[in-house]
Amino acid sequence: MISKESRTEVRQKKHRRIRNRFSGTAERPRLAVFRSNNHMYAQIIDDTVGNTLVSASTLQKDVKAELTKTNNVEAAAHLGTVIAKRALEKGITTVVFDRGGFIYQGKIKALADAAREAGLEF
Repeated sequence: MISKESRTEVRQKKHRRIRNRFSGTAERPRLAVFRSNNHMYAQIIDDTVGNTLVSASTLQKDVKAELTKTNNVEAAAHLGTVIAKRALEKGITTVVFDRGGFIYQGKIKALADAAREAGLEF
């Protein structure tokens, strides 16, 4: 009997393949997204020095206070606007989008679209 790989193993393999293609620089950092069952996390990272420049998640009090649920499409869209506003305050306008091995639909797409509408370019 053939056993299937778990979904997390498949996602992590995809993420490693994606990360081999691009990395964030000082001029164009990487917007990394992670989605768990209960929350979403977004970071803007400069991979040349390994620094997180901006971060936001649905665990933070100011973000969580405006949400009814932390794991739906509306929460992802709100998180996209929050990360974009924080990035623009730090002077970051263009990023490379790292979907973290997740398929580009639903929450990941909502976060990306909201970040684009709020002013980030990718």
